[in-house]
Amino acid sequence: MAEEEKQEQVAEGEEQQGGGKKKLILLLVLLLVLGGGGFAAYKFMFSKKEKVTQEQKAQKIIEEIKATENVGIMYDLGTFTVNLADKDIERYLRISIILELKNQKIQQEVEKRLPEIKDAIITLLLTKRSTDLKTPEGIEFLKEEITKRANAILPLGGVKNVYFTDFIIQTG
Repeated sequence: MAEEEKQEQVAEGEEQQGGGKKKLILLLVLLLVLGGGGFAAYKFMFSKKEKVTQEQKAQKIIEEIKATENVGIMYDLGTFTVNLADKDIERYLRISIILELKNQKIQQEVEKRLPEIKDAIITLLLTKRSTDLKTPEGIEFLKEEITKRANAILPLGGVKNVYFTDFIIQTG
């Protein structure tokens, strides 16, 4: 009898080990399925965002092309020579500015208010330091500021863009 009990205990131990292996395999399969589903969901979510951003980039390019096709009226403001706001040494800026206007009506308004527009630009330029104007970002920011100031003076706005045809910083 003792031998039969030992054999039954050994058989039960083997069944428990076999059940543990089955649980482990089931757990691994479950983890693989969940991991695969999570990965698929991640790829699905981010692939939609990439498609949206690609569509937005394409739309932006199309708008830029249309904007270049509709060139406005170019109005030459002339050349400005001003002292810059540098404290360490005297520096001068010579800049020629052309405004791109939406239509003839805006051009007539610019001609009426030319002294105001030039004054606003000169006042703006006098506040700039050479370090502000030596980077492409600084130059783009200056263009935006000139556009905003000119549009603030004009009752209908109408300045589409600002172009520099001459841009020299000189140390005195």
